[in-house]
Amino acid sequence: MTISRPRLRGQNYAFVVVAVVFLALLVSAGMRATPGVLMLPLGRAFGWSRDSISAAAAVGILLYGLMGPFAAALMQRFGIRRVLMAALAVMGLAAASSALMTQPWQLVASWGVLSGVGTGCVAVVLGATVTGRWFSTHRGLVMGLLTASTATGTLIFLPGLAAISEHAGWRAVVLLLAALCAVLIPVVLWLLPERPADIGLTRYGAPPGEPADVGMPTGNLLALTLGALQRASRSGAFWLLFATFFVCGFTTNGLIGTHFIAMCGDHGIPEVRAASLLAMMGIFDLVGTTASGWLTDRVDPRKLLFAYYGLRGLSLIYLPYSDFSLQSLSLFGVFYGLDWIATVPPTLRLTTEAFGERDAPVVFGWVVAGHQVGAAVAAFMAGVLRVQLGSYLMPFVIAGASGVVAAFLALRIRRAHRGLAPAMEAA
Repeated sequence: MTISRPRLRGQNYAFVVVAVVFLALLVSAGMRATPGVLMLPLGRAFGWSRDSISAAAAVGILLYGLMGPFAAALMQRFGIRRVLMAALAVMGLAAASSALMTQPWQLVASWGVLSGVGTGCVAVVLGATVTGRWFSTHRGLVMGLLTASTATGTLIFLPGLAAISEHAGWRAVVLLLAALCAVLIPVVLWLLPERPADIGLTRYGAPPGEPADVGMPTGNLLALTLGALQRASRSGAFWLLFATFFVCGFTTNGLIGTHFIAMCGDHGIPEVRAASLLAMMGIFDLVGTTASGWLTDRVDPRKLLFAYYGLRGLSLIYLPYSDFSLQSLSLFGVFYGLDWIATVPPTLRLTTEAFGERDAPVVFGWVVAGHQVGAAVAAFMAGVLRVQLGSYLMPFVIAGASGVVAAFLALRIRRAHRGLAPAMEAA
């Protein structure tokens, strides 16, 4: 059966695809942000400690990252649309089933295992795969926009979810997320073709005669995924990209995303107000990450990463020594928001330059796995240190120092241009 789709003229349908993927990434971002909103309500409802809730969040973050390379290979083998619909179904199941939980292991199963697997398929690797398949030019800008959807997810969901949790209870929060996932499934089915060629188009900006996309090698799915890792692991560039992205996750999703609301609670700041500060970061990250994509098409990405990681590290060291006034927190929110995930477009660019378009989606998935390993370590470490030391000072100082180290590591990444498609040079 052929599904009738609305069509823009010519290659402009690529922007319909971007809009659908943007919405999916936005809901996935809301799922990943929810444990931070639920940390205090679940503690009050069940008496669970912050380190036990942090452990569940860490499992979800870790699986989210580890799914990346396998998700990229799954999309190449079974199609973006099928994988995305299945992932949305798993995310919906995770959220809906958590409404029935009464034990900590059930939190790990729903918001750890199921949420991690589902959101791991609706993540940065999805944006990278769609960008490569549907765009020949302006890839940095498009990737920046899709990456910024995670910030927009924070912007839209966090204050609202915190308010719903405060007035209607935490179960209303998880049921809302389950409903949003269910609504998106038919949207993806209707509006997301697999490839431009499926609707008689070529990639946006493609010159005459350019192939529609670069296919994956055939073979066993596990062999493809691990084979790309084996080839990449022989390169020092891979380990530098992995290490810097480990720090990216350590300093964002793991620390700020999971513990910022709880840290503000330690200083007498209500949950909704703290969530609003995170939402403000989302506003500025939407600007910062999109601008980073535009800059990545024009500036040495290593220099961009040096600036991003260095400034991020210094801001994290500053925060616990601030007075936590509205002015100081707003200053931190604006500065940190601009830098939140601005690292993604230059990191993807360096990955594509080093490993070529055929391997880049899967290799980038492994780099993203490093991001989420770092996030999982930070989520768990900060929760444990908060319980043992009674404050978040030490986790933030450690994270700030790691950002400064990552800034200098980024400058050591060699720009190997083999395998770089001419389209990547065009902007």
